[in-house]
Amino acid sequence: MKKIITYGTFDLLHYGHINILKRAKDLGDYLIVVISTNEFNELKGKKCYFSYEERKKLVESIRYVDLVIPEENWKQKIKDIEEFKVDTFV
Repeated sequence: MKKIITYGTFDLLHYGHINILKRAKDLGDYLIVVISTNEFNELKGKKCYFSYEERKKLVESIRYVDLVIPEENWKQKIKDIEEFKVDTFV
């Protein structure tokens, strides 16, 4: 099974988000989407309209997505790639 991972805020979900998730899923069998928490976004100077939980529910409802997890810090990407045995980073 080829695992794909991508990161983002996914606030105010739109067609561009759906398109990138579809293209990411086309690269493999299992798509993991990592969504920045509101707290992490604040550290990056970003403000979200929707809460993390609301954004998570929206992204989970997209048929291309197999798993949604939170992004809580800058160093998490390496840990996620190793832990989930990811083949491709999108």
